[in-house]
Formats: sequence, structure tokens, C-alpha cells
Amino acid sequence: MAAVQIRKYRDDDGEMVKELFLLGMSEHVPSSFVHLLKQPLTQMVLMCTFCALLTSSKSFLLPILTVTLLLAAARQLVVYQFKSYIETSYKQDLNTIGETYMKGEDSCFWVVENEGQVVGMVACLPNENVPDCLELKRLSVRRSHRGRGVAKALCRRVADFTRERGYAAVLLYTSVVQTDAQKLYEHMGYKKVREFVIPDIVAKLLNFSLFEYRLDLQKDKKGN
Repeated sequence: MAAVQIRKYRDDDGEMVKELFLLGMSEHVPSSFVHLLKQPLTQMVLMCTFCALLTSSKSFLLPILTVTLLLAAARQLVVYQFKSYIETSYKQDLNTIGETYMKGEDSCFWVVENEGQVVGMVACLPNENVPDCLELKRLSVRRSHRGRGVAKALCRRVADFTRERGYAAVLLYTSVVQTDAQKLYEHMGYKKVREFVIPDIVAKLLNFSLFEYRLDLQKDKKGN
């Protein structure tokens, strides 16, 4: 951590932040594809297709080619879902970080800078459904700077900010395929409180779950 600096977001960080987010999300495509292949529905479709074509064609070539095409299509579906999520995230807040995070008293966006390059980031803002909690969002660290305690430092920054603002806890959401993130949060004291499937027909078919984590804090609010 000696060679990096955690500071508040500036407007000229915008493109580097979006690039970091894109790289981080793209890393989850392979694990999401494996998750898809493990689903009983996927396995049933592939097996039924293979057996039906093998029976009707009396040849291994056609069913093998068809299953290969189905696998390629499935991977493209995963890629499409991630691209859609990335575009939605840009429109939702990453194109307007200054407006979304930097103007409110109870929200903030931090970046980790190393030699003029943004190598990490995290944000927080009030949770829409739980008024006494801030939500940790957009945590990402460039692969080249992982294993140096950067992600832990960013988590602590959000926890300190949340405590200073007098909120009871930090909430965050991560997906079933983000196993490294889950280990990090649990190491930092977060407890898994809920699991749910994204309200999207493709996510439901793929059984793509989200986990809600909560870190309870000792309040440090003036007057309490």
C-alpha cells in the first residue's frame, strides 16, 4: 500500500474508472459460463439434443456439431448479459459519478492511484431499501495490484465513512460467481444475510443468484 494513494474521485478519472470496471466485469465471463454448464436445465438440453440427433441421424458428427454450436451460443448469451449489465451500469452511475456520489453528504466515490493510473475504486451511498445503511458499490482492483491489501483498505474506507456518518451498517451485493469477492467480504467481517435470483428471465433460467452481505458497525453519531 505504500506505493498507492486512496483519494476522492475527480472528473478526469472517469474514463479510467470505466475501463477498470469493464476489465473487472469481463473477468467473470468464464466463471459464469461454467456456472451455466453446471445447471441441470443446461445439461438436460444438451443431453436430450445429443441423444435425439444421434438416434435420428445414426451419426456422431451431427450431434457433436450441434452441441458445440449450442455451447458457443450459450457462451455468447453470457457475454451478452455482461455487456448489457456494463452498459446499464454506465448509464446508471458510472457516466455521472460526480452527480451520483460526490454531491451528497452521505455518499462518496474513491479511487486508488498508482503512478497516475487508477488501479482500484469503491463507492458508497444510502441504500434505497434500508434507510439506516450505506451500500458499498463498484469495488474493483486491477489484477496487477491484487494481493497488496488494496481491496481491504477500500473496504475499511467505506466502513469508516459509514461509521462517521452515523449509519448502522454497510450493505453490499455480489454474485454467485464472484467467489474471491465473497471470501474478501467474509474476511472483513461481513455476514451473508440473503440470497436471491435477479428478476430477469435469463437470470432465472441460469439460476444466477445474488448474495446480500451486511457489516454491522458501532455507531459514532454525535449525540448518541
